[in-house]
Amino acid sequence: MKRSLVTTLVAVGSCAALLSACSNADDSDALMDSTEPTSASESSSGSDVTGDITVFAAASLKATFTELGETFEAEHPGATVEFNFAGSSDLVNQIAQGAPADVFASADTNNMTKAVEGNLVDGDPVDFATNTLTIVTAPGNPENVTSFADLANPDVLTVVCAPQVPCGSATQKVEDATGTTIPAVSEESAVTDVLGKVTSGQADAGLVYVTDAAGAGDQVTAVEFPEASGAVNTYPIVVLKNSDNAATAAAFEALVTGEQGRKVLAEAGFAAP
Repeated sequence: MKRSLVTTLVAVGSCAALLSACSNADDSDALMDSTEPTSASESSSGSDVTGDITVFAAASLKATFTELGETFEAEHPGATVEFNFAGSSDLVNQIAQGAPADVFASADTNNMTKAVEGNLVDGDPVDFATNTLTIVTAPGNPENVTSFADLANPDVLTVVCAPQVPCGSATQKVEDATGTTIPAVSEESAVTDVLGKVTSGQADAGLVYVTDAAGAGDQVTAVEFPEASGAVNTYPIVVLKNSDNAATAAAFEALVTGEQGRKVLAEAGFAAP
């Protein structure tokens, strides 16, 4: 029986060798079929982008992130994006205290560092934009503010961000570099609150980002000052460790840091990181 089995296997092997040319052609066709790219709808990453996510983002990102959120939901009908816009220092404190969030976008690296050191993040933060301070006044600049030094005049009612807020930290850097002290009438917890004080007539001037001034349009007059270049803020974004929907959170981060995100941010006046 053993000798018969060996003879049979040799015969089969000989037939296989004679038919190799035909089988090789069939195998080649099968390999080509198997390596054809799958559609986006068939990819696992695409199918994972569904469900709700909550994005904690700096107040200065409200307009751009709202637009990007609408784009994201249109591209992923099964996904919903909710936002919490506030000062970056307030946001990182909320996250540290257990507030449910999936993505954190800070207006500076200092507050992102707090999130990293607090073991609150999943992966490395990605820088996606930069922003620079400018002075805003009432339309027409009735107090004739022409420089950063003019804000040291106590007769000019000036509003700034609190020091722990990114726009406040940047303001402090300029004060230190120039030896100028601003006798601010109030320190706000978000840059949008500074802007609101000026547009409502409660202040003569305020220090906000160039993007906030652009978004306010003719409600304010913007006064650029060269010293602002020494206090540029970099914006990082990251998926949070306690996210209940990491795949969708990562997809939103990719939108922000990708071509579409860069375009929307640039149109709003943000610069590249």
